[in-house]
Amino acid sequence: MAREGSRKTQFKPGQSGNPKGRAPGSRTRKLAILDHLGEQSAEAILVATIDGAKCGDTSAARAILDRVWPARRGARVAFDLPEMAGAGELAAAIASVNRQVAAGVLSLEEGSLVIGLLDAQRKALETGELVARIAALEERIGLK
Repeated sequence: MAREGSRKTQFKPGQSGNPKGRAPGSRTRKLAILDHLGEQSAEAILVATIDGAKCGDTSAARAILDRVWPARRGARVAFDLPEMAGAGELAAAIASVNRQVAAGVLSLEEGSLVIGLLDAQRKALETGELVARIAALEERIGLK
């Protein structure tokens, strides 16, 4: 049972519950102060961090290197792979990748990625073979 005089206020989608509140994208007072302090000290902090890294501070060195020289992703990898002209040759290609992972030429992650590529190639080859077989059957029964 609702009280007299009380009303349920429902805001429309996209309408703020406090229209006079802080503007979107604006910073809180605390963050604005921290930004100001950081701007004043940024050069001194950078110089101190670089000096620390030069003197053997591994945390400082890691912080700098992570920013200016991030970890490589998608590096090129050289490895041996037999020619795969048909889907039937997939087993030999996968065995080749497995041998190279076992020998340490490829990492487990790299081997998995290569096998995923081989599987995509297998699907493409099988599709091509099926299209050719269907066309031959259609021709044989006179559909084309």
